[in-house]
Amino acid sequence: MMKRKIYDKLVQWKQEKDGTTALLIEGARRIGKSYIAEEFARNEYESYILIDFSKAPTRVKEWFNEYMEDVDTLLQNIQLHYKKTLTRRKSLIIFDEVQRCPRAREAIKTLVADHRFDYLETGSLISIRKNVESIVIPSEEEGIDMHPMDFEEFLWAMGNELLMPYIMNQFEKQKPMGDFHREAMHYFRQYLIVGGMPQAVAEYVQSKDFNKVDSIKRQILRLYKNDIQKYAGSATSRVSAIYDAIPGQLQKHEKKFTLSALKDEARMREYDSAFFWLDDARIANICYNTTAPNIGLRLNEDRTTLKCYFCDTGLLISLAFNARGVVSNEIYQKLMFDKLEINQGMLVENIVAQMLKARGQKLFFYSSYDKETAENRMEIDFLVQKGIVTSRHNISPIEVKSSTNYTLTSIKKCIEKYRNYLSTPYVIHSKDMEIKDGLTYLPLYMVPLL
Repeated sequence: MMKRKIYDKLVQWKQEKDGTTALLIEGARRIGKSYIAEEFARNEYESYILIDFSKAPTRVKEWFNEYMEDVDTLLQNIQLHYKKTLTRRKSLIIFDEVQRCPRAREAIKTLVADHRFDYLETGSLISIRKNVESIVIPSEEEGIDMHPMDFEEFLWAMGNELLMPYIMNQFEKQKPMGDFHREAMHYFRQYLIVGGMPQAVAEYVQSKDFNKVDSIKRQILRLYKNDIQKYAGSATSRVSAIYDAIPGQLQKHEKKFTLSALKDEARMREYDSAFFWLDDARIANICYNTTAPNIGLRLNEDRTTLKCYFCDTGLLISLAFNARGVVSNEIYQKLMFDKLEINQGMLVENIVAQMLKARGQKLFFYSSYDKETAENRMEIDFLVQKGIVTSRHNISPIEVKSSTNYTLTSIKKCIEKYRNYLSTPYVIHSKDMEIKDGLTYLPLYMVPLL
């Protein structure tokens, strides 16, 4: 079993809600939603039924139209079809890929009110218009996001359950890792290269063969491309154009997405629905510019200026280095030992975005270009807001550095101009933890703790 943190949240939901709500696990394709749902059902209930709506026959889907006012017949039919007996308050029904049967999702209101069994849903593209336009979203449904495996989950898969608690301890004490920094960075580079898709991680744990890992990642990328062609509708060409452009856009020094790279005189109003589609599919992590790094980042959100990161950095590597349809083992080895002759900023910044997103952070950056006043010109990679909102010292600016030699001009300008709004400023780099001149320098593997 691949140990995932979301499992404990499922157990908490079962204990606290006791069937008064259904839980929807939402996330990208191939991140392990179905696997964890069935593992949870197998371990925590006397019996369960998994209805995979990507495979379920038409007649099963039609029951959710025919028997919405006859729950007894609906549940009886489900048990007969799947040849499983369910027990009141001790059984679970899983609606897998529930976006394929919107009426089943709408039925949650009635089924939860019946209170006979618990209900767990999994889905991708849940908010796409055609998946919700004909139904009423049940208020009895609560959602939880699932992400690719995070660094700690990767360590668990690699058989190391001691390193992350030590990292947490040093972070809390604000002390360097010392002798264990090199070990932590070695694991982290493996995580960056392999990524967090469970199939890829499982293959790496078993074989340590980057070519086999890359083959799995390419299968996932083909699935994503097929999903775009199948589900993006009238936005297909625009979504595909953005998807294909992500590596090139992230390779730029300033990683703001330039629409003119897609089409001359392109405007955000033409492409905003395409960015939404990629964000909703969890294929991309969208980071919006905020016009002022102070309280209420959402209030200052500029949706016309954004960065578009890939959902998983391991997948990004396979997407970016795609000569002859495969990333050679030589490229992986160079990435592993930091010997690849490219600017690795795109990979490092992408994985920071990925880790912040997995922590539940909404992604923001700050960009200010003032032709006349140099002190106002700055580019801050990320801004994170403290959980408790206050009027002062609420925002932490984050600068991400992929090389060992760098300048800190922008973050110093930001501190000088906005110090009343700022909490701890961070510089993320590959070196050990250090606090110096009012800045906290964190190694990359500590980002999940922010």
